[in-house]
Amino acid sequence: MEKTVNCLNQFLADLAVFYRKLQNFHWNVEGKDFFVIHAKLEEYYDDMNEQIDEIAEYILSIGGQPLGTMKDYMEITKIQEAEDVKVKSDAVLSCLIKDYETILQEAKQIKQESDTNNDAQTSTMMDNYIEDYSKKLWMLRQTMV
Repeated sequence: MEKTVNCLNQFLADLAVFYRKLQNFHWNVEGKDFFVIHAKLEEYYDDMNEQIDEIAEYILSIGGQPLGTMKDYMEITKIQEAEDVKVKSDAVLSCLIKDYETILQEAKQIKQESDTNNDAQTSTMMDNYIEDYSKKLWMLRQTMV
């Protein structure tokens, strides 16, 4: 289970940094489609907050210790923080696509490892994230057309 906990903590760190990024973009997005993007970002960071809690509690349920500080997250995250500046919606959408691709790949890797270890519970959890991130990516890409 130690490898699973480590992988889930990496995932948790990326989700936590992505959450802050989504909220930062929510505060700083500007442009003609502000109302739509602003509301969508709030929806995304609310979803991400629930996922962070679910992953952390799952780590505890399997006997691990979830990371819980920004210092810990920043040491291992694959997600780059957003700047505290105004940002156009097209730049936000491009960044979201990149970051959702990162966490989607991570969820797929955790699922693959879980399947190899006959860990159905972790695998099933990742199925839900894979479905969620895949749908969000499709919608974001459609917005960029």
